Amino acid sequence: MRTTVVLPPELLRAAKVRASQQGETLKELITRAVDREVAERPRSGNRKLVLPLIGRADDPNTVDVTNADIHSALEADDTERYGS
Repeated sequence: MRTTVVLPPELLRAAKVRASQQGETLKELITRAVDREVAERPRSGNRKLVLPLIGRADDPNTVDVTNADIHSALEADDTERYGS
């Protein structure tokens, strides 16, 4: 299928050089690059991560977290994931 893609001049030059260095056509290089991008595992952009708020002690929406708390949480996570 034929299509038109507008690339910045520097990127097009770099792509042509890379294709030449690898002994392939520009079409082959671009096809391979797009194929790799499309085949990648989908990014977890829709996955929501909720973190506790850390801030002023007088703000009721914050959580008081110490370095020891963080260390314990990371150790518990490692144990859960990888065993003891």
